[in-house]
Amino acid sequence: MGGFMISKNNINVNNTIRPNDCITLGRIAPDFTASSTQGPITLSQFSGKWVVLFYEPGDFYSTSTSELIEFTRLYTEFERRNVQLIGVTIDSNLADIEWVFDINQHLGISIPFPVISDRNAEIATLYDVVSPDRVYEMSVRDVFIISPGRYILAIISYPLSCGLNIYEILRVIDSLQVTENYNLYTPSNWMPGNPLLIPVPHTIEEAMNRWNNQEDLGIDCGMWYYCFKYLNSDNDTGSIS
Repeated sequence: MGGFMISKNNINVNNTIRPNDCITLGRIAPDFTASSTQGPITLSQFSGKWVVLFYEPGDFYSTSTSELIEFTRLYTEFERRNVQLIGVTIDSNLADIEWVFDINQHLGISIPFPVISDRNAEIATLYDVVSPDRVYEMSVRDVFIISPGRYILAIISYPLSCGLNIYEILRVIDSLQVTENYNLYTPSNWMPGNPLLIPVPHTIEEAMNRWNNQEDLGIDCGMWYYCFKYLNSDNDTGSIS
């Protein structure tokens, strides 16, 4: 099926994904062009960077305001990881500007990333973040972590009453980047600097080699399928022969 385009209220959506397709991990993130607090932006202009696309139920909400503040406070951490932050609201561009302006004027905080206006919820519908039980016009508090190749690698959903855990978003990005760079997995409650899990072996020879040569391989196995490895330096490839 060919691409389709929706053009309303300064939002253009151009994708090969059908409108009723479910957004799942591994899918290409739908492209769009929209008005933002920093002018028109297109998702695909950030190809080559990681993107955190996060939805806010609306402007001037206390919880949403706290999230913009915390994303700003940790903005350099996202920059260090080559991550572009993009906020989205189902409010007008003028309301978004007023919101960002209020935060600056009253709290002295300048929001360094764009906040997109998705007034008629075209993008929210495309990303399946419109709550079927919403009151007035609210999107679900969802976060999409998108790879430099524009694949959706993580989706995090929060209830409207619960603010985002920005540290957890950073942790997930770190985990995804470790997996991409070293082909290693992260265990439960993993934090950067902790040992990493080695993917399970695919042959009996590989399993025996790991179990019998742990010291030489620089790994620690509790069981043949449960092996850990530390990354000792930036030059460590993490590979296990």
